[in-house]
Amino acid sequence: MKKTVWTFGLISGGILSAMMLLTIPFVDSIGFDRGEVIGYTTMVLAFLLTFFGVRSYRDNVAGGTIGFGRALAVGSLITLISCVCYVATWELIYFKLAPDFITKFQAHAVERAKSGGGSPEAIQKKVDDAQKFAQLYQNPAINVAITFIEPLPVGLVFAFASAGILSHKRRTAAAALAASIG
Repeated sequence: MKKTVWTFGLISGGILSAMMLLTIPFVDSIGFDRGEVIGYTTMVLAFLLTFFGVRSYRDNVAGGTIGFGRALAVGSLITLISCVCYVATWELIYFKLAPDFITKFQAHAVERAKSGGGSPEAIQKKVDDAQKFAQLYQNPAINVAITFIEPLPVGLVFAFASAGILSHKRRTAAAALAASIG
């Protein structure tokens, strides 16, 4: 299981990391909103490797059958490795390559609140919230935690879906029951 999980986790994490490294330097021209769309689209594409990793494990290691629990474990481990790659890349970018990112992000959030026609109180609240977030985000532990939970839900959706689609024990039992009835 280790080889399959590491191989597919690192490939998935490599895709996430490569796209982040390619887009962050151009965030000023891409824009934060488009960058977010590009980021989550990349996550979906990268986490497709969860499906292929579970299928590879089922076909090459587990002899063609896999239960839901084992499939979910394989998919979740692939997701975790990919998320760790994502976090490591972000930490490098945030603390070394683009230390002004949070300032640009704050300005974007405030501008978005102003252009949304919010009241002065709502805009001030957004400014205060952005400042609190920036202060919290300077703590590496909080930075890591927040960054880790960005891709995790997307990856877990793929892990659950892959386990449901690829688990053969469940389908085999259902097919045997249908054959005995008919």
